Amino acid sequence: MTLSASRLRGDLHRLLDHVLETGEPLVIERKGRRLRVVADAPRSRLARLPKRPGFVKGDPDDLIHLDWSKEWRP
Repeated sequence: MTLSASRLRGDLHRLLDHVLETGEPLVIERKGRRLRVVADAPRSRLARLPKRPGFVKGDPDDLIHLDWSKEWRP
């Protein structure tokens, strides 16, 4: 959908909602140039988790059989 900056100003909220609902980019022409408004793909909940550098990946049952005697300090 291509429109002028004046039309964008009048219908901004409705047009932005349309981009979010349909995924169709919005093209605005201003002073002979084009601007595009495109919705980002939403990130998954797992992708938003903070990074944990010391985190152990794997089966938790494997941790039972690790030798922790070198780490133990009474």
